[in-house]
Amino acid sequence: MREAIPGADVIVVPAELVAAPPGLVVTDVDATLVTSEVIEELAALAGTLEEVARITAEAMDGRMDFAESLRRRVATLAGLPVAVFARVLDSLAPTPGATALVASVRRAGGVVGAVSGGFEEVVGPLAARLGIDHETANRLEVSGGALTGRVAGEVVTAEVKVRELRRWAALHDVPLERAVSIGDGANDVPMLRAAGLGIAFCAKPSVRARIADAVSLRSLAPLVEVLGLGRPAFTP
Repeated sequence: MREAIPGADVIVVPAELVAAPPGLVVTDVDATLVTSEVIEELAALAGTLEEVARITAEAMDGRMDFAESLRRRVATLAGLPVAVFARVLDSLAPTPGATALVASVRRAGGVVGAVSGGFEEVVGPLAARLGIDHETANRLEVSGGALTGRVAGEVVTAEVKVRELRRWAALHDVPLERAVSIGDGANDVPMLRAAGLGIAFCAKPSVRARIADAVSLRSLAPLVEVLGLGRPAFTP
């Protein structure tokens, strides 16, 4: 494994991805596919933004167990009406170049997956809007039309992200050497290491120290050319 170069944007495309475009691209969602952290958008409506932002920063930098951090953050959302999901979804801005990257991968015959420590109630509609083939995210428990402050079912951890990468690759008969993963947080590192090419996108310092291939420009558009998918015709 190559060592990361502090402060440098370097992507070394392996031979398998030079010979053919990626068959699978899997991306994190919060602060990667979209510009914001969905849980912080929800926390702003619940009046708990400062507390949630602090916990998010610790978790994404690897200073707190992700599952524990998620439960603590979700607990602050208790009582929010489910109607807030539509409001948050409408406010989300895709990262510049996200639409171009997804379209370019699919046009080249590949598939795109989104795997998120965020929430299915937002990630599902977002993935459909962007034309993403597969998505996995947490679900929030609801009772009486309001959030209970608990996660329903399995928490999407770093291990789940790797599992989904491998599952989608197998489903589409794509060797992992021809898979690309993109993410910014500590819980993305195993997924970044499992793919043929893992890209740390505007990542936290602890992630940049562990992942050699990195982009600090907050745009996914350059990856269209880097991955041999041509030049993006548009960059929204």
